[in-house]
Amino acid sequence: MHLLYVGARPRTLPAAVVPVVVGAAAVESISVSSGWRILGALVVSVSLQVAVNYANDYSDGIRGTDNNRVGPLRLVGSGLVRPSVVKKAAFSMIGVAAVVGLMLAAVTSWWILLVGLCAMVATWTYTGGPRPYGYAGLGEVFVFLFFGVIATVGTQFVISEQITAVAVLASIAVGSFACALLVVNNLRDRRGDELSNKKTLAVKMGDQPTRVFFVSLFVVAAVAVLWVAILTNAWVLLGWCGCIAVIPGVREVLNKAEGARLIRVLEIVGKAQLVFGASFSFGLFIALG
Repeated sequence: MHLLYVGARPRTLPAAVVPVVVGAAAVESISVSSGWRILGALVVSVSLQVAVNYANDYSDGIRGTDNNRVGPLRLVGSGLVRPSVVKKAAFSMIGVAAVVGLMLAAVTSWWILLVGLCAMVATWTYTGGPRPYGYAGLGEVFVFLFFGVIATVGTQFVISEQITAVAVLASIAVGSFACALLVVNNLRDRRGDELSNKKTLAVKMGDQPTRVFFVSLFVVAAVAVLWVAILTNAWVLLGWCGCIAVIPGVREVLNKAEGARLIRVLEIVGKAQLVFGASFSFGLFIALG
């Protein structure tokens, strides 16, 4: 069980929690009865995050991609856990997301099922299946969409059954932080992925352009926060605290950090993402309350 906990990669969970918190904060009026919907959205988001971590571990492990990995322990690649166990864990978490998602769809809109189905397929086909999109440089696009736009806007919808411009703009900032985590992860693994023919965006773009792209994501996040502030009020600018918190990581990336040093950058971005989620949500709550 301890190894499965490690394989779930708890440090990646902010990417699942932040969009739900921000999406809830973007709702102008939350009733007490909305609590279970928020909890449901959180369960779905976290379950899919853990599922994609297991699925990635399984698929990369059986392909041999993790043989040259620098980062944290991989269950299948290390040989410590049987592939079938990790695969079952991935589908179990997808099942949890499916059940809770069905409950949310029953009280909101059955269109949620279509969105949920797309999310579940994307979870497995990131590195699994015959044509994994993670091996074609599309990982960042899907992370931005599913752990940024869809998770944030979807949370607002399951709570209030409406979608606002504020939530859409907020989701861009959320997606930028989530995407940055994957960018620095792929930057760290670029050489190994290239040897394994895993053509991530970092492999396709090359070292320096990937570093510039990483920095630009926080510029996009800062601009999105400013835009939301213009539509609401200045309290929302508290979200810039997250952009400030990531500066040490930005410096490391611009200073050509590689390998194990980028693990430290991942930690910085993860913590900054939490700071962003908390400060931005608080600002939204004050602005819209």
